[in-house]
Amino acid sequence: MSRLLVLRAVVALTVLLGFNYVVWRWLESVNWSAWWIAVPLVIAETYSFVDVTLFGVTMWRAKPRPTPAAPPTDLTVDVFVTTYDEPLDLVMRTAVAARDITYPHRTWVLDDGARPALAAAAHDAGVGYLVRTDDWQDRPRHAKAGNLNNALFQTDGEFLVVLDADQIPDPALLDRTLGHFTDPQVALVQTPQWFTNVPDADPLGSQAPLFYGPIQQGKDGWNAAFFCGSNAILRRDALMQLGLVGYVRATEQAVRDALRTSRSVLARARRRAEDPRVATALDEVAVAARTSLSELDAGQPLADVTYGFQRRVDEVSAGVVDTDLAAIRADLDALGAWPIDTDTELGTPVVDDTALGQLADREFSPVHALASVQALVRAVDVDRAAEAQPVMPVATLSVTEDMATAMRLHALGWRTVYHHEVLAHGLAPEDLGTMITQRLRWAQGTMQVFLQENPLTVRGLRVGQRLMYFATMWSYLSGFTAVVYLAAPVIFLCFGVLPVTAWTWDFFARFLPFQIASQVLFLVAARGLRTWRGQQYSLALFPVWIEATWTAAANVWFGRPLGFAVTPKVRQDGGGSWRLVVPQLTAMAVLVVAAVVGIVRWGLGYAPWVGTSVNLLWVAYDLVVLSVIVQALRYRGYAGAERMD
Repeated sequence: MSRLLVLRAVVALTVLLGFNYVVWRWLESVNWSAWWIAVPLVIAETYSFVDVTLFGVTMWRAKPRPTPAAPPTDLTVDVFVTTYDEPLDLVMRTAVAARDITYPHRTWVLDDGARPALAAAAHDAGVGYLVRTDDWQDRPRHAKAGNLNNALFQTDGEFLVVLDADQIPDPALLDRTLGHFTDPQVALVQTPQWFTNVPDADPLGSQAPLFYGPIQQGKDGWNAAFFCGSNAILRRDALMQLGLVGYVRATEQAVRDALRTSRSVLARARRRAEDPRVATALDEVAVAARTSLSELDAGQPLADVTYGFQRRVDEVSAGVVDTDLAAIRADLDALGAWPIDTDTELGTPVVDDTALGQLADREFSPVHALASVQALVRAVDVDRAAEAQPVMPVATLSVTEDMATAMRLHALGWRTVYHHEVLAHGLAPEDLGTMITQRLRWAQGTMQVFLQENPLTVRGLRVGQRLMYFATMWSYLSGFTAVVYLAAPVIFLCFGVLPVTAWTWDFFARFLPFQIASQVLFLVAARGLRTWRGQQYSLALFPVWIEATWTAAANVWFGRPLGFAVTPKVRQDGGGSWRLVVPQLTAMAVLVVAAVVGIVRWGLGYAPWVGTSVNLLWVAYDLVVLSVIVQALRYRGYAGAERMD
């Protein structure tokens, strides 16, 4: 408790000093004559203050958990080893270790590559083997999320363990963690990811001791520890509830889209209605559509709402005129929105987004509009024919399924646990290219979730949970601020442009205490853990964070494909790795040139000593941070001696 009190005191002091500094920067020190760099810099500093504040809020409830009691002996567990194209010997090492977990369970290799050799090896080892069912042919596969969803409907254990192909579990994995599930509201237990092929220097920043420790413990205190894709145990009932709720919500959204399209169809038809009876009928149906949407907003059952709407449309239509079947057929055939079955009057319609758009834009005759509206809501695809399974328990909205799944579980009221004990050992990337591919995918997936299901607006989340998810998503926007932090000292040293009004006592009296308090906060929160490498990569990978943000936005907003790359588990040829970090190498060269120019300008009397000194220190700091890229380029993979050559 005393440690937590000290931590909270440092958090409060840091936030107070940061707020004082940022407010002063906005009100007193922005050099508006050089707004083009001054404003981006103060925005970047504000971003950093928010980032530190969110970190402080995370640590406010840091929750180290005691080891749970031994679990009951009669629980049923499925252990999933997920794989796509990893080497067979690597997959089987993990599968055999999973098979040898001491608590009774069944082990399954989920082979998304459907390799006969792996099937035979799994059979010989006494391990179950699962591939996609035929339902997945010619339908979206959803990468790892689809692989897990497929397996969920082919197994029946009360709990499931998810392991990546390289994550070799400890035999005591289940004995040490299942006890947390004695709380019936716990849906997930996440354990750390730890890598055995990382040298002490950790040149690629693979170990994440701050995240798999203080940060996850902090999130756990807010009931917001989230699923990290592997080394986790999940309750099947929670996932199945999540899948069913997702199915209902997707169907409800489809009905909402159909009702809104109906209103557009009716509005267009109303403008062309000459017969007063028809106009009145169209108005009544439009009112019914608005009422149905309001009923959905009020939480009335979906089936009751759709039935009531259809019944009202039928009543209105019957009171106006017998439907001109031939004309309706002509309209629907012209749309091409659905096939017409000659054995029925209207066939079996299936509405997709294209058909909805066509219906909303088409100029229907008033009478035909009523019949089209009748067919529209009936046409909602309740079977989700475009998907292999109508129910998808593991979230499929992003290339990383873990965070979105956990956030949805929290929104339904489930609890999660972070169990701070290394119970599986994995393999980290051993070359720069693979590391960048992995980080890019993580960032893209996180930003996809942020742009589609912003935690600040998701129903069901508590305030603390919203902030915990938002903090993780917010951190990936740092790439843009890094550009500003790199550019500002260069601009001053080369051109003498001040982003602040002056390097005065007022500036240093506010800036230095905030910076010192921020570093003390990290030291106190880390409790002796090495965090410097993570701080370096948060800046040094700024091009990756920027690329992840704009590609995720292009995918979500414009439907551009994002792709999915499985992280290789063996070292790749790194001969051209320098091409992957050209922006960072260029930035380092520019910083060095700027430092030389700044010294020359100061020596010639064109620049003040204080401003030059401050910016030279700034450049030195940036170079030290970016130097990790040089170390990464020199790294030749783990050799067992934990040394870089």
